[in-house]
Amino acid sequence: MEQEFHRIRRLPPYVFAEVNAMKARARAAGEDIIDFGMGNPDSPTPPHIVAKLCETVQDPRTHRYSNSRGIPGLRRAVAEYYGRRFGVDIDPETEAVVTLGSKEGLANLASAISTPGDVILVPNPSYPIHPFGFIIAGATVRNIPIAADGSLMAALERAVQHSVPPPTAIVLNYPNNPTAQLADLDFYGQVVDFCRQHNIYVLSDIAYAEIYFECGPPPSILQVPGAKDIAVEFSSMSKTYSMPGWRIGFACGNRRLIGALARIKSYLDYGAFTPVQVACTAALNGPQDCVDDIRALYRERRDVLIDGLDAAGWQVPRPPATMFAWAPIPPAFHHLGSLEFSKMLLREARVAVSPGVGFGEHGDGHVRFALVENIHRTRQAIRNIKAFFARYDNVIGDSERSRAAG
Repeated sequence: MEQEFHRIRRLPPYVFAEVNAMKARARAAGEDIIDFGMGNPDSPTPPHIVAKLCETVQDPRTHRYSNSRGIPGLRRAVAEYYGRRFGVDIDPETEAVVTLGSKEGLANLASAISTPGDVILVPNPSYPIHPFGFIIAGATVRNIPIAADGSLMAALERAVQHSVPPPTAIVLNYPNNPTAQLADLDFYGQVVDFCRQHNIYVLSDIAYAEIYFECGPPPSILQVPGAKDIAVEFSSMSKTYSMPGWRIGFACGNRRLIGALARIKSYLDYGAFTPVQVACTAALNGPQDCVDDIRALYRERRDVLIDGLDAAGWQVPRPPATMFAWAPIPPAFHHLGSLEFSKMLLREARVAVSPGVGFGEHGDGHVRFALVENIHRTRQAIRNIKAFFARYDNVIGDSERSRAAG
């Protein structure tokens, strides 16, 4: 039986799939691909966190169903983290919930608070779950600028004036994936004041709040007085503690939003495996020098990549935070767009990156590097790119002839 599914029809073809398929074919042919595509941390989870998992899993009582809201000890650890890091009081019973990574939390909250036709404001470019979590839920997404400045505030005002119905929520993500842009407390204060006035919920994603460099520790929107009236914030253990495969994160903030997310989750899951939650508690409560080490690792990789690309003739802004570099396509290749340029980089330099268009049409002039290759392989990638640029006239000519013939 042939039948189209409404929610699937609203999802475009996955842009990254073309590059992923090329990577798979190249590797199957024995080619060594240096892969900066996916933001998948490669360093091991700190030993004391793994040890706590191993210790806990020996107790058969932890093998049973867990708690969809998160075990009490982990919710208390999350609240204590917010107190230490941001000076924000969080009630672990009503203002915190454990998620299966920030992605799951965002998607399930989108389902909880959206009905078909609701207007949600999402920056473009953005991490795909930010718009598509709401699109899957049936909502309408309206794009706004990414920069945390007056342009975004002006877009907010226009959205309130011209959206029918008025916006239900806005998604923010700072430090930002993919652009690495930052927001300060003054900006968050403007957003909170505006959204409280117009009854707009704020969903803030701070998954990269602990991966920062010269800029100093990024703030939480919940530091703004009155933010908890409208805002909920998502974070993740994946990047901070190098725990991507563990699938564990948390959300904090507005009681109504946290309650809605907890209720949806109660129907969909029984929570993360209890030993994972206990290990996560040990991570938050334990020594934090491992976070400093992870931060230093990304900073070193960032500097090697940015300095090397600059020497190769590719000027890329030095990201102040996150594990990503948002690289403008070099002028000679700009006409190709990000997908074709990414495929050319893979084919000619054996270097994989994420095409910016995969994060929204306004990302099409860029590609994203994830800092997930070690220093040795990063330097090799730079040599490959430099050699590719040295012969780009021939490569571009061949490409144009191929496109014309096609």
